[in-house]
This record gives sequence, C-alpha cells and structure tokens, in this order.
Amino acid sequence: MYICICNAITDKQIREAAKAGVTNLPALQQELGVAAGCGSCGDAAAEILAEYRQRTNEPARPVLYRPALA
Repeated sequence: MYICICNAITDKQIREAAKAGVTNLPALQQELGVAAGCGSCGDAAAEILAEYRQRTNEPARPVLYRPALA
C-alpha cells in the first residue's frame, strides 16, 4: 500500500528500510524521501517504524540532530 503518494513509497519499502536499520522518521526521510513533500504521511510512516521495532523488540535509537552548515 502506498504510504507516501508524493514520492510513491510503500509500506513494504518502509519495512525494508526498518529491517536495514532505519529507526526514526528523520532517517527514513533521508533514506527514502518519505514525508519530504507535503508531509501528510509522516505519522503513518513513523507508525510503521514503531510497529516494526515493537515486533522485533528493537529499541528506538535516539535522533542525532546536526546543525546545517552555512
């Protein structure tokens, strides 16, 4: 099922990214471009990541924010 219509990203692609180690929305945005357009799919994408972590008992990794270079 398509989760991100703007970038044609499916729930399967999000689960595959989670399996490959993506654990949070900012990393998923960087990896697949999900929620990078209109952003309306962000909650659904984050929910799929959380479901995957719960199913695999994988703890969420903290999000590391890096300041943009000027």
